[in-house]
Amino acid sequence: MHKLIDKPNQSCLLIALSVVLASLVSFSDAEVHYHEFVIQAQPVKRLCRTHKIITVNGQFPGPVLEVRDGDSLVIKTTNIAQYNVTLHWHGVRQIANPWADGPEYVTQCPIQPGGTYTYRFTIQKQEGTLWWHAHSKWLRATVYGALIIYPKVGLPYPFPTPNQEIPILLGEWFERDPMDILRQALFTGAAPNVSDAYTINGQPGDFYRCSSQETAVFSVESGETVLLRFVNAALNQELFFAVANHKLTVVGVDAAYTKPFTTSVVMIAPGQTTDVLLTADQSPSRYYMAASAYHTAQNAAFDNTTATAILEYKSESCSARRQSSRVLVPQLPAFNDTATTTAFTARLRSPSKVSVPNNIDENLFFTVGLGLINCLLPSPNCQGPNGTRFTASINNVSFVLPTALSVMQAYYQGVSGIFSADFPPIPPIQFDYTGNVSRGLWQPVGGTKVYKLKYGSAVQIVMQDTNIVATEDHPMHLHGYQFSVVGAGFGNFDAARDTPTFNLVDPPVRNTIGTPPGGWVAIRFVADNPGVWLMHCHLDSHLVWGLAMCFLVENGEGDQQTVIPPPPDLPQC
Repeated sequence: MHKLIDKPNQSCLLIALSVVLASLVSFSDAEVHYHEFVIQAQPVKRLCRTHKIITVNGQFPGPVLEVRDGDSLVIKTTNIAQYNVTLHWHGVRQIANPWADGPEYVTQCPIQPGGTYTYRFTIQKQEGTLWWHAHSKWLRATVYGALIIYPKVGLPYPFPTPNQEIPILLGEWFERDPMDILRQALFTGAAPNVSDAYTINGQPGDFYRCSSQETAVFSVESGETVLLRFVNAALNQELFFAVANHKLTVVGVDAAYTKPFTTSVVMIAPGQTTDVLLTADQSPSRYYMAASAYHTAQNAAFDNTTATAILEYKSESCSARRQSSRVLVPQLPAFNDTATTTAFTARLRSPSKVSVPNNIDENLFFTVGLGLINCLLPSPNCQGPNGTRFTASINNVSFVLPTALSVMQAYYQGVSGIFSADFPPIPPIQFDYTGNVSRGLWQPVGGTKVYKLKYGSAVQIVMQDTNIVATEDHPMHLHGYQFSVVGAGFGNFDAARDTPTFNLVDPPVRNTIGTPPGGWVAIRFVADNPGVWLMHCHLDSHLVWGLAMCFLVENGEGDQQTVIPPPPDLPQC
């Protein structure tokens, strides 16, 4: 359980007073929060064995950051681990400040062992649940934490004030060092080993060996309402979540409020956050919270286990607790239940009308999916399907991270040879994207390519899943932006048929959205944040294979529309 002393006020008198005080709110109310993050190895015991994992300040999961809209953060990050590292503040807009965004070799060079870098940024017009994580190779398997943004002082939530709030961080646990798993996969060209457990706030729960003594337990009073702030920090797996015998009311996603709706199950993809209200309205007892896989890639291995935590009513009598140790288990969907996922996603709506751009300046069509690199001869480096190597791409371009300099630094300094501004707006070849795709189209080309956007341009992107290797739900994350999800469907996108069905009134606002398996999703936004911004699949096995690209949003007019100068301690490559 995590509490903030000064939450939105709960008594009617204080609420009335807050309305008066709200008129006096000014920039002077904003606070600056100072933190020191030390990236370090820490022994942690899970599943009967002790491993050294990479952590922040020795904590797993890492520290919860609590701020209000308008506050600033100054986070001095010192790396005493053995790996290069960067930190990404997932979902924070970082207006004109790509230097604080964090993806290695995109907006900064990594913080090398022994190095230090201070991230400085301000929260601007955002409320809800976000999170932070490492953005270097597979370090985010254990380097992550919640970032909670409360409303400005005096402003209430747009839903009944909860009695308590609980961050719920879903993750994956690997028996082997995740960096070793990645290293092996990149050497062999095969798919990486899957996780050995899922976790809830760092603990696998009762269904795993040597774990029941440490299962997370959340205590509630009968009748109270709890705000559960979900983060899917899993490395490679979308997840279903449910609480036995309890309904969940969704009130926000990705630090954007939604029209409330009630559901028995939540589907949340890596990178996404979901805020739900739970009312403790059942018989006093103990109820399992559970998370298990939603997996869409046919014939691909996945972790088919279930993580649990316990929702415990404080009013349950001690005698009743002694008499029965039985904990009620929720019914979770089957791992491949796309119908439940589609129905859940379709219910997400913004609370009121959204300013969605209508006159589109940049109409982009991106194919997203996997691929295979053909090998001329059998090799230990070609252990993918039929002697190939796995790869991934957007519009047939497999993104290659530079190493001499980050893309943003190269752009700002005018250094040539690091990237090219010729990312294709449409696939180089049109084909039946979700049908039987010719094997001649399975091998993409590598490159460090960006797509330029003029400041203020209205952008539409249709992301089309492909049947190359397999159809799959790819959770696509756009750095530096929130976007409106205006449409989605199955099969190949047809502009004439599908565009008239777009929701241009109250679409959900997100920073990470999945492509329906064998389908498409459409987003719109205004390019009002200058800088270099990464767009990528948040399944990290796909990211390292190249399922990414960058937007380069040019400066507008005046200081407010211009990238700020880089800080003096920006790491060097």
